[in-house]
Amino acid sequence: MAACNRAIVARMDSPVPLIPQLAAHLVAAGGKRLRPLLTLAAARLCGYAPEPGQAARHVGLAACVEFIHTATLLHDDVVDESALRRGLASANAVFGNKASVLVGDFLFARSFQLMTEDGSLEVMAILSRAAATIAEGEVLQMATQNDLSTSMEKYLEVIHGKTAALFAAACRVGGVVAGRPAAETDALDAYGTNLGMAFQLVDDALDYAADQRTLGKTVGDDFREGKITLPVLAAFHAGTDEDRVFWRRVIEQSEQTEADLDHALALIDRTGAIRTTIEHATAYADRACAALGIFPESEVRRLLNEVASYTVSRGR
Repeated sequence: MAACNRAIVARMDSPVPLIPQLAAHLVAAGGKRLRPLLTLAAARLCGYAPEPGQAARHVGLAACVEFIHTATLLHDDVVDESALRRGLASANAVFGNKASVLVGDFLFARSFQLMTEDGSLEVMAILSRAAATIAEGEVLQMATQNDLSTSMEKYLEVIHGKTAALFAAACRVGGVVAGRPAAETDALDAYGTNLGMAFQLVDDALDYAADQRTLGKTVGDDFREGKITLPVLAAFHAGTDEDRVFWRRVIEQSEQTEADLDHALALIDRTGAIRTTIEHATAYADRACAALGIFPESEVRRLLNEVASYTVSRGR
């Protein structure tokens, strides 16, 4: 991870001063670095070790994964008009929307440079496909916004695209650089997919259940933006006719007062919507751990199981 962080800092450098300044605002703010961790751990789980004198491919690809993720964060905060990210003022709040979009583009370009430097067409296919899927997921989320008729299946399709696809790619490339057979890279893909689904479900729960200082972003953002997430769907379908009138007004018609968020939180609490969401997340985390059963017991496998447990524990 230390080597990956050095690579991230080195590759976000540019002779255009605003680029490293803005990128550093987000990258240096920390975050979990979960996606690059998955690439490094998956490669180690598969026994990857670079030959003496050779570049550590998994380090460069872990940095690539983080750049893809960071670029999407910059763009997402502009789309969502977010004021906070990782507990600090978002980049768009500090530097403006135009700069955030353009530096996001720069980081996407950097990620593709790292892919080409790796030299594997298979790796490039995996990561470029993930980048396209993320964009599709974000557009699909925009299309379902303010629509309470959105099905559970469509919601899961959204979170697979916007989050789980990159988790899956981050894990799969770790197995690819180690030269492992398809059964193992498929297992890593399944682990990453299910972990990503659990992660986003918990994130969606935290938007209605977390302390703002813990969450690192403004609580209730999803509510104010009319995003369709499982806590809202669960509360809407489990509520009374009067509850559904409320949800249609605040979500579908975007007519909200200052008191509406507190009322929404009360309805979500009364209907057990957070518990429902965490139960779904737990099921995905369990499937993630089960996917690793193809690998022998090891410290790294235990670490990856702990990552799945930690992901769900954030929402408890």
